[in-house]
Amino acid sequence: MATLTTGRARRHARGVTLAELLVSTAAAGLVLAGAISVLGAGQRLHATGAARVESQQAARVALDRLARDVRGAGRGPGRDFDAVAVAEPQRLTLQQDVDGDGTITAPGERITWRLDGGVLRRDAGAGGQPVVEGVLDFALHYLDGAGEPAADPAAVRSVAVTLTVGPVLADRIHGRGVATTVSTRVRLRNR
Repeated sequence: MATLTTGRARRHARGVTLAELLVSTAAAGLVLAGAISVLGAGQRLHATGAARVESQQAARVALDRLARDVRGAGRGPGRDFDAVAVAEPQRLTLQQDVDGDGTITAPGERITWRLDGGVLRRDAGAGGQPVVEGVLDFALHYLDGAGEPAADPAAVRSVAVTLTVGPVLADRIHGRGVATTVSTRVRLRNR
């Protein structure tokens, strides 16, 4: 028995036309392009935020460690040595008599902080160990007891430190322009 089909049923049975397929594909492509664009922007924002957090954390850790060393300079039973042996704009050598023998010879009694390329290093007798990488600027200013600039290392009573850290090389691709500057003034407690 043959069934009669209506015009509407015939149109439904014939499928999708090429024009309809092209229009739906183009619409899906536009939606996907927008989604990929939003995803890319989100990834760039995440990379920038991660680079900023990394530079902030690295700068804080380095500054805290340097401040502890400056505060401890000059420690020891005898005061016949200078707490600050070298006072240069990007290099600082601190001394302390940890073992109390009256000489500055044991490991850890002479600590040097210096900028080496983009790496801030701390040498306490075992070679310059990296403390933070990605250093864009490291400036040391030395002050006497009255807060005036000190030309002689023996007159130094406080150190003003400014440290600018950017993301390490791998993060610079997405974290361009992200840098953290921290500064502090640290007083020598033992002088």
